[in-house]
Amino acid sequence: MATSKEIIIDAGGKTLGRVASVAAKALIGKMSASYTPHIGGSERVHITNASKLHMTDKKLRDKVYTNYSGYPGGLKRETLSSLTARKGNAAALQKAIERMLPRNTMRVARMKRLTITD
Repeated sequence: MATSKEIIIDAGGKTLGRVASVAAKALIGKMSASYTPHIGGSERVHITNASKLHMTDKKLRDKVYTNYSGYPGGLKRETLSSLTARKGNAAALQKAIERMLPRNTMRVARMKRLTITD
């Protein structure tokens, strides 16, 4: 297995989806020459300047995150603007990256190799 290396992404002035897709691709391991789908990648991803992400007003207003608990009346909705006001841009970026990763057993380990700083 390859040695662990760190990929640093500067998010200043870039859009949310562009940064998230590069980070997700690196966490999956597709940026290395020794990519194998059933083996988790060893790259660590560090994203800096998350507070300087560029998001349009339409995206902040219209993007809605939904969560359903399974109980009657358990549907919760939150817009991107309220999420960023409550937790900051790092939470929105983390949620975007997590949703771009495959839903399998390696997802939790991949998310542990991600660090986001403002």
